[in-house]
Amino acid sequence: MKIKLSKYSVYIGDDALQHLQKFVLSKNYSSIFVLTDKNTNKHCYPVIKRFLPQHSTITIPPGEESKKYETCSTIWIELAGDQADRKSLLVNLGGGVIGDIGGLCAGLFKRGIDFIQIPTTLLSQADASIGGKTGIDFFHHKNVIGLFNNPKAVFIYPGFIKTLHTREVLSGFAEVIKHYLVADKKAFENLGSKNILPPDWNKTIIQSIKIKSSITENDPFDTGMRKALNFGHTIGHGIESSFLQEGVSPLLHGEAVAAGMICESFLSAEKKLLDKTAMNRIISFIKRLYELPVLDEKRMEAVIDFIRNDKKNEYHKIHCTLLGGIGTVRINQEITTEEIFLSMRFYNSFIQ
Repeated sequence: MKIKLSKYSVYIGDDALQHLQKFVLSKNYSSIFVLTDKNTNKHCYPVIKRFLPQHSTITIPPGEESKKYETCSTIWIELAGDQADRKSLLVNLGGGVIGDIGGLCAGLFKRGIDFIQIPTTLLSQADASIGGKTGIDFFHHKNVIGLFNNPKAVFIYPGFIKTLHTREVLSGFAEVIKHYLVADKKAFENLGSKNILPPDWNKTIIQSIKIKSSITENDPFDTGMRKALNFGHTIGHGIESSFLQEGVSPLLHGEAVAAGMICESFLSAEKKLLDKTAMNRIISFIKRLYELPVLDEKRMEAVIDFIRNDKKNEYHKIHCTLLGGIGTVRINQEITTEEIFLSMRFYNSFIQ
């Protein structure tokens, strides 16, 4: 299936790699570079390499810990050493980390070279590869250095999901849940009635992309309703950053978002934007799917410190996206540190 967006097209399905081959052969790139991590180099690169003409590979360590300036420098050194020029193409083969850092590196190298996304995780296929956000972390703060930079195309081959552990699949599924909660009440209700992961990833990915692209196409630079997609991410990013800071057994992004959605659903109900029956349906569904950690007092303090520096804040006030009901949102909701503490204590009491 092809979804045509204003700046690029998204190809989804078992034939996506054939479309990749046609796309690359239709261009006149001077050189092609495939960016992978050690996992996608082993499990995914052998699948795609025959669909590309002559190319070079650049491989970085896997995981959120690689989303930093030093990794960008490594990528740029490889590009410069192989004499990449402004007619070169960077192929980002991986999950959200590869897409984020590859898009940023492509946007800055020689003031910009083309790149395409071949997302290999559910998280990147259903969410991160769409919308043109790129970036790296800085001093453990999520995505604070970045660009809006659209790829030339996205090629989604759902077969890559079979290479993932269940934990990685569930991490990506958190973003699907978020899309449904902010924009598709019926889809969330269908999920909640089944209590299992969807059997058809093609259908799920297409549905999720349609939700996200309908929002991002109308607000490409995140100044208005695109903020709907931040639900679960203000507190979720704070939780994720607190684990990244330790560098030991960090939470996956989707796990942190799941925790954030519990906290922010609670705040939505506390502010009487969301009725408590709906809140309980949401958090009960999340609890059934995810094994989430308890947050001790020291960690909660660290989470607050990270949230104070969240890139969504304005005029030194913490802004959050909350639910106005399942399928609707309220953006730019000011929340206090006291309310965040209250939500994390509720979260602890719920998951224990």
